Amino acid sequence: QVQLVESGGGLVQPGGSLRLSCEASGSIFSIYAMGWYRQAPGKQRELVALISSGGSTKYADSVKGRFTISRANAKFAVYLQMNSLEPEDTAIYYCNLKGEVGGLSGSYWGQGTQVTVSS
Repeated sequence: QVQLVESGGGLVQPGGSLRLSCEASGSIFSIYAMGWYRQAPGKQRELVALISSGGSTKYADSVKGRFTISRANAKFAVYLQMNSLEPEDTAIYYCNLKGEVGGLSGSYWGQGTQVTVSS
C-alpha cells in the first residue's frame, strides 16, 4: 500500500551534521503529517520532529535549535537536517506518515536508518 524509504544515516563526529531523507510511494490519497522518530538501544521510540500538511512543525525539546524538518509535498517527501549532533542523538531514526492510504487512515513507518554520533 505505501512504502517509506529513508536515506542519509551514517557515522558522524560530535558537532557534525547529517541530512535524512524519506520518500513515500504507493496509494497515498492524503497526508495529515510526516515526521521523524528515533529509538536508542534500551529506550522507547520518541518523536524527534513532525510537520503537518499545513506546514506546522513540532520538535522534541532535546533537538530544538539543532534539527530542522522540511517537506516536499509534490514528492511525498520529508527531510531532517541535523546539525550540532551529539552522542545522545545516536539512534535508529524512523520516518512516519500519517494519512489516508488505500482508502484507510493510518500511521505508516519506514524501515529505519542508523545514526551514530561518535569520535
